[in-house]
Amino acid sequence: MPVSGEAAGAGPDEHARTGLPDAGPEAAEAAPRDATVLHSLDGGVSWITLNRPEAMNAVTWDQRERIIALLADASADPGVRAVVLTATGRGFCAGADLRGAPAPARERVPGDVARTIRLGAQRLIAAVLDCEKPVIAAVNGTAAGIGAHLAFACDLVLAADTATFIEVFVRRGLVPDGGGAYLLPRLVGPQRAKELMFFGDALTAADAERLGLVNRTVPGGELEALAEEWAGRLAAGPTRALALTKQLVNASLDGDRATAFAAEAAAQEINMTTRDANEGVASFVERRSPEYRGY
Repeated sequence: MPVSGEAAGAGPDEHARTGLPDAGPEAAEAAPRDATVLHSLDGGVSWITLNRPEAMNAVTWDQRERIIALLADASADPGVRAVVLTATGRGFCAGADLRGAPAPARERVPGDVARTIRLGAQRLIAAVLDCEKPVIAAVNGTAAGIGAHLAFACDLVLAADTATFIEVFVRRGLVPDGGGAYLLPRLVGPQRAKELMFFGDALTAADAERLGLVNRTVPGGELEALAEEWAGRLAAGPTRALALTKQLVNASLDGDRATAFAAEAAAQEINMTTRDANEGVASFVERRSPEYRGY
């Protein structure tokens, strides 16, 4: 079963970044962190659900830290074999809401914004990319700004047919942050990435699937069931092999062929020490279905 949560990017101006209606000052104070970042573990799947529907799940400082911690826990916990990141209400994540952040102790000086982004939005995206378990985004509604990048950082993206993705930064005269200029060219190529970022137009779920940003688009009522199905398949798989595969693919565009080949060989060397790898080979020889245990 899914639960709820929120993640935040860091930047100069919260809702000015999203281009969506301001939820009002009460939104950041409406519920304690544990109520806005709900979490459950079911069948080896860690469900993290953003749960501030009144704010379109714009994420606060506290919620961002909670998600980062839950992803780190998922990496370390052998009982977790897949992660689903989803949300309640009409929005998946409408961007960053920084009103829950600690108040600055002094006037802003050069370097503060870069540090805030580095320790905020970029840490959040890195936590998804570096999670040792496969992460599925189940995008139920609007994903804007850092919310879109949060989805794109996931290993697999499922979307309700009513969901939209918006690179809103340009609407407010901002540079994309939260890893956008890193993620998008790798997913759709530089020309498409520039189109999305230069114009800031809303992208429908169907168009996002056509471009390769989304794996599957389904009616909203079927999204949770599909996420459960995919996560269940991942949770029944060879967890360490999946972790090493994720690492190889994520690094594949950052180096040359020799580096990629060396990393591949090293990953296979490590993987062949696992119980699951030996089980996979043995099950093939014995002509039976493998029973993977995640180690």
